[in-house]
Amino acid sequence: MLEVYERLGDHCHGVVYTTVVLSHEQRDRGRLKLTGENGEEVRLFLERGKPLQVGEYLKTTCGKYVQVEGAVEPVTYAACDDWHTFARACYHLGNRHVKLQVGDRWLRMQPDHVLEEMLELLGLSLTHEEAIFVPESGAYSNGGHHHH
Repeated sequence: MLEVYERLGDHCHGVVYTTVVLSHEQRDRGRLKLTGENGEEVRLFLERGKPLQVGEYLKTTCGKYVQVEGAVEPVTYAACDDWHTFARACYHLGNRHVKLQVGDRWLRMQPDHVLEEMLELLGLSLTHEEAIFVPESGAYSNGGHHHH
């Protein structure tokens, strides 16, 4: 069993021993019991409140390196052609504290039929897909959002 208490950020000068594949909800948690890609148990004991980033490196108590990968999960992809419509959509979703991954006139969120109906009424085109979901960090979180 590997135990992790240390985060290294997105730089690692050693060989990655194993990877752990985490959903966006798992990346928000500080304490997790996981199975690495190599089949070995990995336990995380990390500070809460700062989500793990896709691509981040962790160091085990025995000096091995573990890399965080994002799990492919169901998401709703919504897009439109104009910034005004997109801004309105983000405003309404933000008002509801919805976790969003934001791009140029597109967004991803967890599937929710009520919110999807609202986005369609605002004029966005929606599709359901399987993707790694990397929502924006909160406006007041440490370090802001990192793009990979």
